[in-house]
Amino acid sequence: MRHRKGFKKLNRTKSHRKAMLIHLVTSLFKIGRITTTEAKAKGLRKLADKLIILAKREDLHSRRQVLRYIKDKDVVKRLFTTIASRYVERQGGYTKNLKIGRRIGDSAKMVVVELVE
Repeated sequence: MRHRKGFKKLNRTKSHRKAMLIHLVTSLFKIGRITTTEAKAKGLRKLADKLIILAKREDLHSRRQVLRYIKDKDVVKRLFTTIASRYVERQGGYTKNLKIGRRIGDSAKMVVVELVE
């Protein structure tokens, strides 16, 4: 049974999974909307919410914690200035997943992940 298990492995090693999620969350914060599979989107939501909560604190320590994940300083600056200021009053649920059907090649469930306005 999978009671209280924290994440799906997505058929990848730990380092590959971490790198993939970091690239997805960087693209999400840079563009605001990305298309990916449903399983990856669920893992992405958890990391994106964690980074937005850190950005809402607006101190040096939280900025350094975010820089551990996101290496692009322009994206980190955008996260702390524009994205975090949008969600000051909001307690959670910063992203939403919109199902768009299945991918033609392998019939994987596809999702559009975007930041909530």
